[in-house]
Amino acid sequence: MTDDKLFDEKTRRKLDQLMLVATRVRAGAMKGERRSIKRGTSIEFADYRNYVRGDDLRRLDWNIYARLEKPFIKLLEDEEDLAVHLLLDSSRSMDWPGDGERDQHKFFYGQRLMAGLATIAMGSNDRLTLATLNDSRQAGFGPVRGRGHSLGVLRYVSALKPDGTADLNTTLRDYALRAGRPGLCFLISDLLAPAGFMEGLSVLQGKGYEVAILHLLARDEVEPPMGGDLRLIDIETNQPQEVSIDGGMRDLYMKRLTEWQDSIRTDCLRRGVHYVPVITDTPWEKIILYNLRRLGTVK
Repeated sequence: MTDDKLFDEKTRRKLDQLMLVATRVRAGAMKGERRSIKRGTSIEFADYRNYVRGDDLRRLDWNIYARLEKPFIKLLEDEEDLAVHLLLDSSRSMDWPGDGERDQHKFFYGQRLMAGLATIAMGSNDRLTLATLNDSRQAGFGPVRGRGHSLGVLRYVSALKPDGTADLNTTLRDYALRAGRPGLCFLISDLLAPAGFMEGLSVLQGKGYEVAILHLLARDEVEPPMGGDLRLIDIETNQPQEVSIDGGMRDLYMKRLTEWQDSIRTDCLRRGVHYVPVITDTPWEKIILYNLRRLGTVK
């Protein structure tokens, strides 16, 4: 296993063979879908981009640096400069289930997805930024580029903890306004936000981001095993609620959950947002190696 215990070497080797792909053109973000998985083989100049820590200094245009005193990297014709943004909901609702299988814990599952996608981005030399969505605003990581940052990225992801609340509309909007150059953005969240998240999503898209949502729910959130008279406590606000649950109430809950997910799927389809519902008893690597490949955001 790696030092961070998020995944083993065999999984890392599989991830290293993949690349992230933006399938839609977003103004100001990139020229379009990347044309080749081979980086830097063409000798035909295409464009410049700002230098990012970790870039190969041999690609620096020293003539421009001498004139402007600003570092720029030369891009070649078969390269596309993809900015990748990985956003993980770190609110307390992601801290579920409180006991039981760690592999099915929503936040740990989200950490693995974040680390897996980050590994792909670093292997493709993409411009990578990671951040958490939480009202207490934990520090983000990046932008960085290249495999040389793998240990730092994995340590950052491993150290994250769920806590507090998250107004997704506010946190997504704030991220869109402060994160710099847009690109392909993965939102990893249970989407359990009372005010919703579509307004924040609109700001992201308005800034030029292509968005993919990985909607995480635990199995017992989808098929609750409980019954009888219960006192439920909101994990984020600590507010109690007395309820009585029988077979009819459970069926109604599952019906409402399905309707909620269907409405999200419909809204995402209308907006051009990739939507992947995930139950955390699904092996996390399958989401990347199968679901996202079928979606077209991973190749």
